[in-house]
Amino acid sequence: MEAIRFVNNYEYFLNEIREVVRPELLPIIEELKEIYPHGLISLDTWFQSEGDARGLVWSLFIKKALYNSDLTQF
Repeated sequence: MEAIRFVNNYEYFLNEIREVVRPELLPIIEELKEIYPHGLISLDTWFQSEGDARGLVWSLFIKKALYNSDLTQF
């Protein structure tokens, strides 16, 4: 997957996460929506598959969730 397809699909990936997480984690999704996806990757970034691109977004979500001091349990 090319970088531009990642940028175009970024919000779609976030919406997929929104559909499967608990409501108390939804503010993290809103935080991630504020991130400009061009800043996450370079123009020459290449993902081997859509799953790899989706994995990057999931990893960002998980990192934010783990470091969010308001969350004590999942």
